Amino acid sequence: MLLTITTTHQPATDLGYLLHKNPERLQTTELSFGSAHVVYPEANHESCTMALLVEVDPVDLVRHRRGPTGGESSLGQYVNDRPYAASSHLAAAINKLFSTALSGRCKERPELVDAVMPLEVWLPALPVRGGSDLVHRLFDPLGYDVVATPIALDAMFPSWGASAYQDVRLGITTRLRDLLEQLLVLIPVLDDAKHYWVGPDEIERLLRRGGDWLGAHPEREFIATRYLRHDRDLTSQALERLLEVEDIEQIEGTNDNAEEAVERDLSLNEMRIAEVVGTIKASGARRVLDLGCGSAKLMQVLLAETSADKVVGLDVSHRSLAAGARRLHMDTMTPRQRERVDLLHGSLTYRDRRIEGFDAAAVVEVIEHLDPARLDSFERVVFAYAAPRMVIVTTPNVEYNGLFAGLEPGTMRHHDHRFEWTRAQFESWARAVATRHGYEVNFVGIGPLDPEAGAPTQMAVFRR
Repeated sequence: MLLTITTTHQPATDLGYLLHKNPERLQTTELSFGSAHVVYPEANHESCTMALLVEVDPVDLVRHRRGPTGGESSLGQYVNDRPYAASSHLAAAINKLFSTALSGRCKERPELVDAVMPLEVWLPALPVRGGSDLVHRLFDPLGYDVVATPIALDAMFPSWGASAYQDVRLGITTRLRDLLEQLLVLIPVLDDAKHYWVGPDEIERLLRRGGDWLGAHPEREFIATRYLRHDRDLTSQALERLLEVEDIEQIEGTNDNAEEAVERDLSLNEMRIAEVVGTIKASGARRVLDLGCGSAKLMQVLLAETSADKVVGLDVSHRSLAAGARRLHMDTMTPRQRERVDLLHGSLTYRDRRIEGFDAAAVVEVIEHLDPARLDSFERVVFAYAAPRMVIVTTPNVEYNGLFAGLEPGTMRHHDHRFEWTRAQFESWARAVATRHGYEVNFVGIGPLDPEAGAPTQMAVFRR
C-alpha cells in the first residue's frame, strides 16, 4: 500500500525535518505484520514528496492477529486486500514511523512544528465502504480539496462497474501533524475495519488524535462509531468525552433555568409533557417508547398517569440513563413495578431491534439536537424500522422566538440546537415523512397561542 505527501512550501525539503526522515536515503522499518519503507521521489527547493510504501506479510498478519476473526474463512485470512489497499495497517505504519512529527517535535527546526504549509496527499487505493461520496463527507468539512476517483472492478470489463476502492488526492494548507492525525483516524473509518482488537484504550487514541477537530465535525458520531468498531458503549463514552458532557442533572438544571429566563413565566416543559402524556393516554397505548429520554422526566409521568404495561426509554448518554434510573428510583422498585420500565443505551440514528413492536413513541425536543444530515437516518430508525402505531414529535417553533424577552434576534433557544424550524418547515418535513411511511399526521400547538407567530412549541402526531 502506498501513501505520498507533497509540499511546495519553500524550502520544500523542510518536509524531511518535520518527518524526521532524511530525503537523501531509503529508510526501512520492520512492523509486526511486514515492513515499511520511506523514500523521497522528489526533494528540491521548490517541491518535495515523501512516499511511504507498506508491505504486508499475510503470514505475519495472521500470526500476530488479536481478537476474533470476524467470521473469515482460513483462506480469507491470507487472501485479501490488506497488502494493497490503505487500511489500519497503513495508519499503524504512519503512527510508528512519524511519531515524532505527530507529537509536535522537531529538534533541528522547532519553528516548523506550527508552520502552516500547502500539502498534497495521494492514496492510490483507498477502501471506501459506505457510498461514493463518503470521502467528501469526511474530508470536505476539514477544509480539504478532494478528488476521489472510483476504481473499476475490472478495467477489462467496465460494465461490471466500480469496486469499493478509490484513487484519492487531497489538498490542504495546514500543519503537517494535523494532516497526519486526520489520516490516522479517517483511513480506518473509510475502510470500516481494523486489524487489531479494539478496547477501551482505543477511546484515548481517538480523543488524542481527534480532540482538536472531531468535536465540530458533522460526521463525528459516524466517525466514532466506525473507529471504535461499532461498539455502542465505547462510542457513547467517546462522544460524551469529546463533547465535554458534564453531569446530566446539572446540565438539565442549567437548561431549565435558561428556559425560565427565555420563556418568562411559561412552564413550557411541563405543558409539553402534559400534552404528550394526554395524547398517549387517549390512544390506549400499552407499550410506550421515550426516544431521547434524557433523565426520564416524561417516563416518570407516563408511569404515574397511564396504564401502560411497558415504558422504555432510550438515550445515547450513559449519564442521562444513570440520572433517569435515579429519578425513577429503579433500585428500590418492587419486582412488579420493575417489569413496567426499562432504560436502554442506544442512538436514534442506528437501527435497534429492541425498540421495535411498540404502540407509541414520544420524541420530545430531540430532533433539533440532531445534525440535519442525520435526519434521514433518524427517520428510517423511527418510522421504517421501529414503526410504532403512533409517533409524537415536538420541536421549537422558531417564529415564536421573537416574543421571548432577552432572546437576541436570529438566535436559537438553546446552544446545542442544530436548527429550529418554522411551522411551515416542520409541517413540510412531517408530511413528507408520513407519506413515505404510511402514516397520517396532524399538528398541535403547545403553549400560549400568538395570532401571527403561533405557539412556542409545535407537535406532530403521526398515526396509522
